[in-house]
Parts: sequence; structure tokens; C-alpha cells
Amino acid sequence: MIEHVMKSENEDTKLSRLELAIRDYRELINALRAELESQKFETEAAVQKVVQRSSDDLVQLKNMVSKLRTELESLSFEKNAAVQRAVQSSTEEITQLKNTVSGLRAELENLVFEKNAGVQDAIQRSADEIFQLKQTVSTLRSELEIQKGKAEDDIQKQKVENLKDKERLQETIYLLRNQLDPVPEG
Repeated sequence: MIEHVMKSENEDTKLSRLELAIRDYRELINALRAELESQKFETEAAVQKVVQRSSDDLVQLKNMVSKLRTELESLSFEKNAAVQRAVQSSTEEITQLKNTVSGLRAELENLVFEKNAGVQDAIQRSADEIFQLKQTVSTLRSELEIQKGKAEDDIQKQKVENLKDKERLQETIYLLRNQLDPVPEG
């Protein structure tokens, strides 16, 4: 009877450990999800920051171009030759600015692509890890079922053995009683 209670307590302990492990895996999955969302938020914030910087640069460039045009118009009244030089200079500067804008745009696209690739990589790593955790949970469940079956078999064997021991003890008691109190012969 005591062995049966101890085995039951061992089974309960094993079950408790498995439940704790499953809870820990669930907490790990939730932590990974939170980390993935945090990384996604940071990536989006970084992209927004780059987009904002580019937008500010474009506004500044537009303001600069507008200012140059105003200066060119006021100079056109003074000297025709000076206007031609200023126009030429402005054209070159605009070309450089366009090249700069084009370079910034390409850099922004590269950054967005790299961030997206990083997010995809993180998502894939998380998916792989979740898959592995699911496989581990499945393996642990199978192992639990096997251990449970073995425990049930052991319990049945112990019951049969206890029954046999009981019968042997009853027979021994019967024989000992007969030796102590012989039955009078008729």
C-alpha cells in the first residue's frame, strides 16, 4: 500500500515537472513573440526616421532651389552675363542635388530592404524555434504516455504479486494455526 502511494506521488511529481516544463515553453514562446514585436517596432521606427530625414532633406533642397531662383531673378536685372554664370552654376548645383537626392533615395531603399530582410530573418528564426518547441512538446507527450503505460503495467504486476503474497500469508497463517491448535481428530 505504501509503495503504491509512493509510486502515485512519483507520478504526480513527474506530471508536475512536465506541466512546469510546458508552462516554461509557453512563457518562452510568449517572450519570443514580444521580442519579435519589439524588433518589428524598432525596425518600423528606424524606417520612419530615415523617411523623415529624407523628407526634411527634400524640403531643404526645395527651399534652397526656391531661394536660388529668387536670387537669380533679382540678379537678372543687374547684369545679363552675371545671370548666365549664375544659371550655369545653379544648373550644376541642381544636378549635384539631384544626384545627391538620387543617392539618398537609393540608400533609403537599401536600408528598407535590409530592415525587411532582417525582419524576415527574425520571423524565420522564431518560426523555426517554435517548430522545434512544438516537436519537443510532442516528444515529451509521447514519452509521458510511454511512462504512464509502464507505470500502469508496474501497478498491475504489483497488484498480482500482492495478491499472491496475501494468499501465501493466509496459507502460512492457516498452517501455523493448525500447528498451534491441532484440530481434534474425530
